[in-house]
Amino acid sequence: MNIGITCYPTYGGSGVVATELGMELAARGHEIHFISYAMPTRLNPAHERIYFHEVETTTYPLFDHPPYTLALAVKMAEVAESAPLDLLHVHYAIPHSVSALLAREMSLPRRLPFITTLHGTDITLVGNDRSYLPITRFSIEKSDGVTAISEYLRNRTVQEFDIRRPIEVIRNFVNCDLYCRAEDQSRRNEWAPNGEPLLMHLSNFRPVKRITDVIEIFALVREKMPAKLLMIGDGPDHGAAEHLVKQKKLGRDIFFLGKQSRIQDFLGLADVFLLPSDLESFGLAALEAMACEVPVVATNVGGVPEVVTNGVDGFLVAPRDVVGAAKYAIEILLRADRGREMGKQARINARKKFCSNDVIPLYEAYYQRVLDASSNAARA
Repeated sequence: MNIGITCYPTYGGSGVVATELGMELAARGHEIHFISYAMPTRLNPAHERIYFHEVETTTYPLFDHPPYTLALAVKMAEVAESAPLDLLHVHYAIPHSVSALLAREMSLPRRLPFITTLHGTDITLVGNDRSYLPITRFSIEKSDGVTAISEYLRNRTVQEFDIRRPIEVIRNFVNCDLYCRAEDQSRRNEWAPNGEPLLMHLSNFRPVKRITDVIEIFALVREKMPAKLLMIGDGPDHGAAEHLVKQKKLGRDIFFLGKQSRIQDFLGLADVFLLPSDLESFGLAALEAMACEVPVVATNVGGVPEVVTNGVDGFLVAPRDVVGAAKYAIEILLRADRGREMGKQARINARKKFCSNDVIPLYEAYYQRVLDASSNAARA
């Protein structure tokens, strides 16, 4: 198939999933066209079946903000004609599904079905705003196919938006061949030269991720044992986290590594992964850590319980329960094997339910169903 994929090219989960999906599909022989305002963070454009089309917006004194939604719709329609695309797959409802709806209408009488994948804050935060709720609901209902990344997100979408059309749950995935325990652990010496436990956090550093809670949890761990913390990512709460590190005099133990493209190279070194978010519709970073044999200490919110099994491959605590999270992290690190058995179970569970080899065919089958339904509707 020739598939157009639109996502936010930033460090958030929706962009990561869309990018990884496109690369997996290209590896399986499909032609993938990414359409966005910038190159997605994790995209490897060197693949012979991957193309990137940049959306350019016009600046004009009359516009307070460039009309990106319209420019994106035009680019979608142009790529659909020139590629030619079989379908569009847009990630994050606002504004991508609206642009895809316009592109579909612009492409008539040619068929250009589009699928919308819901990722989380497009439903729980942005789409739920009174300014956007009606158009979010409308564009979801008008999509030729809709998927959600967790049962939690599907149920919340149906309840809060009164969606009548079916929503398919296709969970996030991880390449289990790529994400695995690092065979060579010597790189740990860069941060933990004396063999200290290595804790890790990965996110876009937005308020919902509770970055300062990560620091607070680590500070409690550090009171009980020597340890180091790697903070991967960047975002609006970076400054607050840096300030807290200075306050607690932990500058020698906490390392801010910024955005990284090869996350697996770091996760495969960790002993514990911390994810104390206020809300996660899935918890992709937790899954990536689990695939690398890393036990996860996370909050019992949203779709996280669909990924992490409490007491088996990690521990779940209430949101903002810093003391409880620290207690479980310490429990893992004080074990004779420093949590290696729990980490191995984490990988077993990740492989069982979330490997790309099993999930990508679900997307391919769903694409075919949408194409068949669109073709039958056109003939009716």
